[in-house]
Amino acid sequence: MPTNLALDDTLLNEALEIGHLKTKKDTVTLALKEFIAKRKQFKLLELAGSIEYDEKYDYKAMRNR
Repeated sequence: MPTNLALDDTLLNEALEIGHLKTKKDTVTLALKEFIAKRKQFKLLELAGSIEYDEKYDYKAMRNR
């Protein structure tokens, strides 16, 4: 999908250099993928401590199956 964006050239060039990427498109695509992955990780962290386990669950028994 063609998209026109006004991007900060300084940031884009630095990202190109740091990422060792060849094109601006590759740089923006990688940045979006990393942004999405990081946000998904934060959502997982929000779940920490909120999962209730069955008291009868025996993980050691499951290992020895």
